Amino acid sequence: MRLPRPVLAAILVSLASPCFAEPSTAIPVNNPPAQQNSLVDMLALMSGHCKTLKVAGRRFACKTVAFAHDDKGRVNFAVAVDDPSDENHVVSFSGENGKRADDNSYELPVDRMLLNSKNRPKVDGLPVPAAQASIGTCRQTGNFAARKVNDVTCSATDSEGRTYELLFVSDGKPVSVRRIRQSSHSIQDPFK
Repeated sequence: MRLPRPVLAAILVSLASPCFAEPSTAIPVNNPPAQQNSLVDMLALMSGHCKTLKVAGRRFACKTVAFAHDDKGRVNFAVAVDDPSDENHVVSFSGENGKRADDNSYELPVDRMLLNSKNRPKVDGLPVPAAQASIGTCRQTGNFAARKVNDVTCSATDSEGRTYELLFVSDGKPVSVRRIRQSSHSIQDPFK
């Protein structure tokens, strides 16, 4: 079964729950659209709460963070933003060549932020995220194979100088891990 990126966005949007937060405003993006020709092959949904979520310097709340790996090796830590004015507000810290230092830690160099909102163009009825060139890092502690993640921390700065921060702490419930389709495993596969 193939799960394209728009379906991942739909999953994350359905998991977001409303809360009291400032209404969102579109973040201008100065980069060309990212190519959408890869397919998600692994997905891990984590439950817990965000102690910190800043998008372009503005504070938000969130409920769910997902780890998505595509068949070309790109990884996204996608955050469903609790934004009552925009049910499609999702931000993703995205990168390639993540590495495991040991069985309980994974580090991803971030090279772009994927920004999704109700104002984005749609493909198959779902908004397509804008890609903003960025530099940063995400760190995840815990073990997907054991279905336990302790936390995820991310920090990035985009090419326009805007900052993005995440500190997600698990509530202790098991991580829901799905292999969507079989793919060639990278040496640094965090699901091993």
